[in-house]
Amino acid sequence: MSYPAPPAPEHLRVLSYNIHKCVGLDRRRDPHRVAQVIRGIGPSIAVLQEADKRLGPRPAALPPQVVVEECGMLAAPVATTRISLGWHGNAILMTPGWHMVALHRLPLPGLEPRGAVIADLSGPQDLRVVATHLGLRRRDRQHQMTLIMAELAHLPRRPTILLADCNEWSATEGFAPLDPFFTLHNSGRSFPARRPMAALDRLATGPGIEVVQQGVCRTGIAGRASDHLPIWADLSLAG
Repeated sequence: MSYPAPPAPEHLRVLSYNIHKCVGLDRRRDPHRVAQVIRGIGPSIAVLQEADKRLGPRPAALPPQVVVEECGMLAAPVATTRISLGWHGNAILMTPGWHMVALHRLPLPGLEPRGAVIADLSGPQDLRVVATHLGLRRRDRQHQMTLIMAELAHLPRRPTILLADCNEWSATEGFAPLDPFFTLHNSGRSFPARRPMAALDRLATGPGIEVVQQGVCRTGIAGRASDHLPIWADLSLAG
């Protein structure tokens, strides 16, 4: 299976990808391989989970220089240190022409510390992106989603998407806190990469955003670059 064809000019391609700190199924850390997957799919906006190493000061697993030179993208400045790409491992990449105009970092309590990045982007269109990696227990995930929704309720309205590793094995259950604002989409089974059984990686869209097409990228290198497969979607934004 090849990479998806480029989107129509009027559509916005987004990607969500748990890159597993750039460690592939062969147990090798290879950021260039991950960058090749991202570039092959060709998103305008990419949300990554596990973009930083786990221990110590959490240096970037996918170096910013690789993002620029091999993905043709820039990392939104969401990190709180000079050596990380993301915050709690959540990173947002953008093609030239997009800029982050506002940022909200939201700590998410649970079995282990998590966080959500809420970024307002300006570019060809205005868009709010919620990037997160939810917890391993459903009760933690539901509390985390409730906190995200409460934070969004205090912000000015803006076209909004949520891209996340939701860690939810059920195809339909466990997402009630996102209702009624978000429409949840299932791009396909993304985990584990070797033999996908669950749609852990999800896209949710707010009012005024239509999913034109979506999918999971299973092409050769994507099948071994991480323990997750990347999901993508082409969006149509009203106005």
